[in-house]
Amino acid sequence: MALQTAKRDLRKRMRETLSALSNTSIVQQSNVATSEFLSLSEYQNAKSIAVYLSMPSGELSTRSIVQDAFQRGKDVYIPYIHTVDKVSVMDMLALESITDFESLQPDKWGIPSLQPTQVPGRRDCFSAKGLDLIVMPGMAFDSGFRRLGHGKGYYDHFLKRYSQWSSKMPFLVAMSLQEQLLAEDIPVMEHDWLIDAIVVGDGRYLDRRS
Repeated sequence: MALQTAKRDLRKRMRETLSALSNTSIVQQSNVATSEFLSLSEYQNAKSIAVYLSMPSGELSTRSIVQDAFQRGKDVYIPYIHTVDKVSVMDMLALESITDFESLQPDKWGIPSLQPTQVPGRRDCFSAKGLDLIVMPGMAFDSGFRRLGHGKGYYDHFLKRYSQWSSKMPFLVAMSLQEQLLAEDIPVMEHDWLIDAIVVGDGRYLDRRS
């Protein structure tokens, strides 16, 4: 319980920090982080990527990543949250084109999202060849490559399913505002996945392998 309380307290603190950020700062940091991300060999060599679509505030924008991926002819997958047997589950479904991306409507958090009517017939990453790279969101990160999510466990559950489906995991890259990269250790549980790399809005790049 102590861990859950620590996570809840940290989320509350991060919400206050992120809500105080100016839109100008987020735009500037998004540009810097995107430029760094697009230069990564893991991204350039990836044939298929999954990418979170960003909220209107408090998060680095991924719009330019989606646009660049389509220009390079990559397969692009985005999160789709739905209910299976009364349990909320996240899948990664394919976007067909930049026009498809532009047609997405904002959900209750303002995140561009697929509508249930847009889902039938759409490929998911498990019916294709899997993913080479996942762009990971989060509320906070640390230098130990720990991640604080929003508390729903969607990504941790998805990554567990993926690891059972394939022995080769995608490269996990977190996009972090400089205010989200903490000096303190983030409290984690056994089921919390570590990320492989962090791209920060001030131009820093952290790689777990180095």
